[in-house]
Amino acid sequence: MPIIQAIADNPEFRQIRRDLHAHPELGFQEERTSALVADYLLHWGYEVTRGVGGTGVVGTLRRGSGGRSIGLRADMDALPMQELNTFEHRSQHAGRMHACGHDGHTATLLAAAWHLAQSGKFDGTLHCIFQPAEEGGQAGARAMIEDGLFERFDCDAVFGLHNAPGRAVGSFGVRAGPFMSSSNRFRIDVQGKGAHASQPDTGVDPLMCAGQILIGLQTIISRNRTPDDAAVLSVTQIHGGDAVNVIPDGAWLGGTVRTQSASTLDMIEQRMKHIVQGSAIAYGCEARLHFERNYPALVNDPEQTAFAVSVMREVVGIEQVDDNAPRLTNSEDFAFMLQQRPGCYVLLGNGEGEHRLPGHGPGPCQVHNPSYDFNDALIPVGASYFARLVESFLK
Repeated sequence: MPIIQAIADNPEFRQIRRDLHAHPELGFQEERTSALVADYLLHWGYEVTRGVGGTGVVGTLRRGSGGRSIGLRADMDALPMQELNTFEHRSQHAGRMHACGHDGHTATLLAAAWHLAQSGKFDGTLHCIFQPAEEGGQAGARAMIEDGLFERFDCDAVFGLHNAPGRAVGSFGVRAGPFMSSSNRFRIDVQGKGAHASQPDTGVDPLMCAGQILIGLQTIISRNRTPDDAAVLSVTQIHGGDAVNVIPDGAWLGGTVRTQSASTLDMIEQRMKHIVQGSAIAYGCEARLHFERNYPALVNDPEQTAFAVSVMREVVGIEQVDDNAPRLTNSEDFAFMLQQRPGCYVLLGNGEGEHRLPGHGPGPCQVHNPSYDFNDALIPVGASYFARLVESFLK
């Protein structure tokens, strides 16, 4: 079945999306957004639960006597960025912007919810999950799970999507198994002994130790990881010293690690500890690694991915579905939900930016860019996909 015409013909969801874009809210602050979502769901006959995991909303719709249930998820939060677009629906709040398309994700799930309430043909239970705080490592998905999401709203499978700039408009990309990387951050503190720069022999230079640690860390990916195992280790911060004539007491390095398997992540963390400890001994310093695991790798369930691919092909055609999309090194907290329930997360092409209205910023239409804007043409595509998932899963 192709795109649902009733959704494509309804301009309300474009208006909703642009209203959300104009009123972005940061993670766990989505009060206006969650109220808007709840009001629409109530009007359409859903059972609505607010405050799940903070500002999350779950809308439940039951049909027939079927015992199966399905969850559809959209994220609602914006980013702490200053928008450069000047068109009418630009952000009305300085320093906040929907630069990742969560306004579009929310509008898309609302469009699917509307259609399913009006004319959906299914036998079972639908849970529409509107999640807070995906951005910035806040892990709104985990917060909802810890608040009893799947105990209170049981799902046999869960599904989500994300817009993908650079991919052809309305085309899908997905792969079974590991699809997106884990997200982890680290900080390494190095303690030496300060001295006058003209008398380095009287001190213990933490900068030399930090430099050796930096070089050593780069060997982990090139020498300890198998070449076909995707992983990234990036040192993005080095800090130490305030004056040109002073060897500082201390220094620190910070950065991120991305992997697609837990075993590789374990190996990298262990090797980092060895390099930090060994370098500290070699240079007479003290050093400590602080390693924080944020989001796990996102792993699509093979069975549910095959099912999702069949639905995508029904909606947009075989040529518009890539079921062997490249693995990605960015992260997504929907991974927490996929650890709890089988499911599938897909990419939906947002195009190259030709859709943007006059007044858009000078930069590219990429996520987390101040010139970005969601492509409203995706709403009927994504909503049709969501609706067909429900009707096929809950036959």
